[in-house]
Amino acid sequence: MYLLLAVAAAAAYGAADFLGGVASRRSAITPVILVSQGLALLLALLSAPFFAAAPAAADLLWGGAAGFAYALGLLLLYRAMATGLMSVVAPITGICAPCLPVLIGLLHGERPGVWALAGMVLAGVAIDLVSREPNTREPSASAPGNAPAARAARRVVFTAIGAGMAFGVFLSAIAHTSPGAGLWPLVAARAVTLTSHLGVALWQRQPLRLERSSLWTALAGGALDIVANAMYLVATRGALLSLAATVTSLYPAATVLLASLTLGERIHRRRGFGLLCAATAVVLISATQ
Repeated sequence: MYLLLAVAAAAAYGAADFLGGVASRRSAITPVILVSQGLALLLALLSAPFFAAAPAAADLLWGGAAGFAYALGLLLLYRAMATGLMSVVAPITGICAPCLPVLIGLLHGERPGVWALAGMVLAGVAIDLVSREPNTREPSASAPGNAPAARAARRVVFTAIGAGMAFGVFLSAIAHTSPGAGLWPLVAARAVTLTSHLGVALWQRQPLRLERSSLWTALAGGALDIVANAMYLVATRGALLSLAATVTSLYPAATVLLASLTLGERIHRRRGFGLLCAATAVVLISATQ
């Protein structure tokens, strides 16, 4: 059951990232984040009292730390998606995100079974395959005349890597909260994420107006984001952190599928095989639970 929640969280995360990327292409990144995270905070506040009365201070501190990392990850992710292909950016973040949670889980004595380990390795292969670009006969970006394009491509890759590492910190920190805290750590996380972006926007005097064409897209992304957070949080309380984080980090598959279906970003043969590997990895990991 808990790994099924991780699968559902991956799907919701992937859809939320897709919607955030679409909105960021139409409007400035900051107002997109403020609107989506504002709704996420509101939904978390309305839901939290039904799951726990009062969290411990340590749970709120872990939630706040997770929220700060998430704020950085969102900024980097949306910036990369606004300038690069979603079907490339999302998988790169997916490769980096589970690294820290898996390492922490193993250091804390988690010992996944043989099939689960095989599934984790296959998940890494899947994310790598999904992130690769097809071979073409066009001139390479590294050619002298394409130096600006090469620099832009490298910048997108490094930005996506930074987003993935920040999300890894989020996944690790939020998993350290106690079961008795309910959803209150998510309230703390979203409050820190929202205030961090608002503070930076005011300090840099960035425009806060969101284009009407992006409003509903940003709101939908925020709603899916908090749902994904809640499902991942519950999943970590019943499954090994290393497994829950790995399964949840398969979210790029959902982003790639949505980008292909709605934006026409092509799923070439290698990416299709990567998606098949992702599905197989989920089956292998879930079979051990």
